[in-house]
Amino acid sequence: MKKGSRDLTQGNIMSELVLFALPIFAGQVFQNLYNSVDSIVVGRVLGTTSLAAVSSSADISQLLNGFFVGFSTGGGVLVARYFGAKDKDHMEKALHTLVSFGILVGLVMATAGIILAPLLLRIVRCPDDVFPEALSYLRVYLVGVLFTAIYNVGSRILQAVGDSRRPFYFLVIASVTNIFMDLLFVPVLGLGVMGAALATIISQGLSVILVYTRMLRTDDVYKLTPSRLLPMDREMLKSIAQMGFPAAIQSSLISVSNLFVQRYINGFGSAAMAGIGAAKRIDRFVGMIAQCLGLATTTFVAQNVGAQKYGRAFKGIRTALAICAVYVATVGTLVYMNAEFFVSIFIEKPEAVSYGVSMVHVMIPLYYFQSLNSIFANAVRGFGKSFVVMLCSILGMIGCRQLFLFISMRINYSVENVYYGYPVGWGCAAISVMIYYFTVIRPRYIKLADE
Repeated sequence: MKKGSRDLTQGNIMSELVLFALPIFAGQVFQNLYNSVDSIVVGRVLGTTSLAAVSSSADISQLLNGFFVGFSTGGGVLVARYFGAKDKDHMEKALHTLVSFGILVGLVMATAGIILAPLLLRIVRCPDDVFPEALSYLRVYLVGVLFTAIYNVGSRILQAVGDSRRPFYFLVIASVTNIFMDLLFVPVLGLGVMGAALATIISQGLSVILVYTRMLRTDDVYKLTPSRLLPMDREMLKSIAQMGFPAAIQSSLISVSNLFVQRYINGFGSAAMAGIGAAKRIDRFVGMIAQCLGLATTTFVAQNVGAQKYGRAFKGIRTALAICAVYVATVGTLVYMNAEFFVSIFIEKPEAVSYGVSMVHVMIPLYYFQSLNSIFANAVRGFGKSFVVMLCSILGMIGCRQLFLFISMRINYSVENVYYGYPVGWGCAAISVMIYYFTVIRPRYIKLADE
């Protein structure tokens, strides 16, 4: 059977990094596409209130999803390092422990989310006219958190060993399925926002089946053997926790911070909620390359650190930064100049469109801060300093942003302050993690490379 793993410790750095990152990027395009189709179908078919319900639930669902994205990314660093070091025994222990723990935590988090859904919506001050639809959407959607958890663990394992193509294929299939189900459940069967949520969890379940079928049937280094899932290896679980939990906590706390930002947004009414929700969808498309190159940088750095090729790891980081600069300048300009067109894809109401356009115009010129934060944070994580990345992200994305909003909203209670809060968070997080990278990581590993 054809192997899918990829050794990133050899070959041309630019081509290896680009070829590895492109499937991740394409997969994110399709993932954001089917998430956007949810919003487009709901906004166009059901109206502003229903889109506001979906948008109000987005940050809550991200709170749980973000935990597993962070956990699996951190755990994937360990798998990538063992893969780079050609340590097959420890790599197999790591991937089986990671899968077992992901399933267990997924069950707990999905159950807790469903039970606490009303409380979470009250925390974000979901308006009364939006609350019933938001609750029905959120509860159904959160059933799929378990699927999201298991899929993220599996896809990160594949990416950790250099196989970024198959997770892309699986996301394409899941995206097409989700779009078809959206069109069937919402306009045809009339299931409302619950139909959009059902479409999402069905597609998520399919992606789980696809990724684990591959891991069960492969003869490659990431083969999954069910009999090895239990009992979990305690020492390996401790190592995974040290790498994975800081990343998971970081993602979750940022999502909690987003809930409080959503409180401000909800205070401006359903038109603002819908328009800003549309702008956030656009934001995900523009920010994708930074996110995807960040994930690629984590694997690239971790594999090369495992192989003790520190100079190559540094060159990979510089290459990722250069690619991000070109992408943000090109795509950012296109989106900025056509903001009204892109926002209008999601919603027709002029008042809502104006909110979305204003947010896009504020955020786009400051997007490279997000790229700097993503590349350097993931690079530092690849060097094994997941806890430091967590602290820098909490300082910037939570501390600085919430302090900015607390002060600015008391001086002038304006929705524009909410828009500026996002780049303020990116910038502060980027500066803090860059200081650590240039004062601690780089000097230490340059010295090791010279020995």
